[in-house]
Amino acid sequence: MANLKEIRNRITSVSSTMQITSAMKMVSAAKLKKAQDAITAMRPYAEKLTELLQNLSSTLDGDIGGEFTKQREIKKVLVVAITSNRGLCGAFNTNVIKEVKNRSEFYKGKQVDVFAIGKKGNDVLSKTLSVVDNQSPIFDNLTFENVATIATLLTEKFVSGDYDKIELVYNQFKNAATQIVQVEQFLPLAPIKSDQPVSTADYIFEPEKEEIVMALIPKSLKTQLYKGIRDSFASEHGARMTAMHKATDNATELRNQLKLTYNKARQAAITNEILEIVGGAEALKG
Repeated sequence: MANLKEIRNRITSVSSTMQITSAMKMVSAAKLKKAQDAITAMRPYAEKLTELLQNLSSTLDGDIGGEFTKQREIKKVLVVAITSNRGLCGAFNTNVIKEVKNRSEFYKGKQVDVFAIGKKGNDVLSKTLSVVDNQSPIFDNLTFENVATIATLLTEKFVSGDYDKIELVYNQFKNAATQIVQVEQFLPLAPIKSDQPVSTADYIFEPEKEEIVMALIPKSLKTQLYKGIRDSFASEHGARMTAMHKATDNATELRNQLKLTYNKARQAAITNEILEIVGGAEALKG
């Protein structure tokens, strides 16, 4: 059994760790509220924009969308991996990295490159896959304008023919304890597949519907990427808050066990000292 000094040192170390994890949990909880409000407020807009684009596209004839909808033979694929810049958030980053590697296996025999958004994903994936860009600083100032710049860059890579398909891999925020890994096709725009009939309305268009669709497509792509990053950002804080909560509970349990062990060891030491004193007294009497 470890001596009393070693146990005291372990108790002090565990207590310090518990304070750190508890503080990190509270910080993540505060950030989560803001991030959750942002993605919750954005989803209705993104869904309505998609619905509007679908309504317009369904009433148009021919190949509308130009370069954005062009289906090419898939030879080069770009996978956008959205992770975080920091760790200590459970399996949050691991799940995305694992799914990106699965996509690489899915497109085996084709050129698969990774576009990293998040330092953790870039650090791990760059060891085994080809990472062509890293946009980790986006989380330092997460605004629609900054994300739109990245969306434009991705769009240019597709339109120029650098890649035949672009996919997004990220964690979708459900609640603080649950994040769902999503794989979304970014480009080319996938044809509308829905069992529900698309609602139509008698609108008067100005300018023409074709011009409206061509103006909405880039905006829709920017919104899709922004929603994905916002989802990931909220999921990160939820995952970190949950991980730190569990870590704090585990540290508390370990500290209590160490205190019990310390008290037993201290009691045993005191008992041994009493026995030694009694034994010495008896020896003197003899």
